[in-house]
Amino acid sequence: MTDHGFYMNLALQNAKAQKGQTDPNPLVGAVIVNEGRIVGIGAHLKAGEPHAEIHALSMAGEYARGGTIYVTLEPCSHHGRTGPCAEAIVRAGIKNVVIATLDPNPLVSGNGVRILENAGINVQIGVCEEESRKMNEVFNKFIVTKRPFVTMKAGASLDGKIATRTMESKWITSEESRRDVHLLRHEHMAILVGINTVIKDNPELTARIPNGRNPIRIILDSRLRTPLDSKVVTDGLAKTWIFTSNSAPLEKVNLLETMGVEVFRTKGENEVDPEDVLDTLAKRLVSSLLLEGGGTVHASFLEKGLVDKVVLYFAPKLIGGKGAPTFLEGNGAETMRDVITLSDTDIVKIGNDFRFTGYLAKE
Repeated sequence: MTDHGFYMNLALQNAKAQKGQTDPNPLVGAVIVNEGRIVGIGAHLKAGEPHAEIHALSMAGEYARGGTIYVTLEPCSHHGRTGPCAEAIVRAGIKNVVIATLDPNPLVSGNGVRILENAGINVQIGVCEEESRKMNEVFNKFIVTKRPFVTMKAGASLDGKIATRTMESKWITSEESRRDVHLLRHEHMAILVGINTVIKDNPELTARIPNGRNPIRIILDSRLRTPLDSKVVTDGLAKTWIFTSNSAPLEKVNLLETMGVEVFRTKGENEVDPEDVLDTLAKRLVSSLLLEGGGTVHASFLEKGLVDKVVLYFAPKLIGGKGAPTFLEGNGAETMRDVITLSDTDIVKIGNDFRFTGYLAKE
């Protein structure tokens, strides 16, 4: 690995450690090197707080002058809740800037580089570019499309069942897999299930890890059947938003709202359109959504092309039975030309289970 690669990987590691804290902002890390010595290091910690470059420059102080800064995303060029990082780098007397990737926002991409180059700073782009892009897959989609990045997650037997024919589901996957799921919840801004999951399991839908962030709990409930004594309504552990149809009874809406639940009526007269849900979440600056619904909910998002990533935990078990539910139902493909193909796949062993990750190809 070259020196550039070594220092950029260090910046990437620091950025990744903040996953679940910076939304809807990107993950960014920075490392400053002068005469072969690391003099500054930083990461963006939270939206509205100083960016990674500012933390690194503050640590380096006068040692930044004449040095090289490695940053995982193009330094910002605009005035927001914080000042432009590109201008701060110029003022600090940095001589070289090594950038993993440009800002994907077409309105600002390249502007930070121009500020640096106009000041006579040597700029290099593309070191560890793919790693940086994947790390910020949520931000990259949200800033361009104005819709959340959607991850579909399920735990299933090897034959794709998420419960037995009598609807028993605890537990198919291992304790290790369930811990990994809680980390996924921490990393996403919101988690979504259907009303049947709420009625059957009465889940908390929280991230039960030390210092974990509980996602906003999204419930699809077209007829507003959510029990008033369900945990998502009463426990106060996280916000709960219910998406319902125009036919939902006003009295139930009012009751839920008095209990602190936000209720959103979507366009459908008797059903909830997933696209309406994503558009509303985007307006609320929710950049990532974890689907933990059953097969019908998953199909409603997949069939509309709204899923970006799939994470499946497979236990080495066989359940069988036509009546046992699967993690993907709906209409299904008519021919092999209609099937959904996943790319950039990965399989990792977790306990006795296997975690499969794949991405949906976008046209």
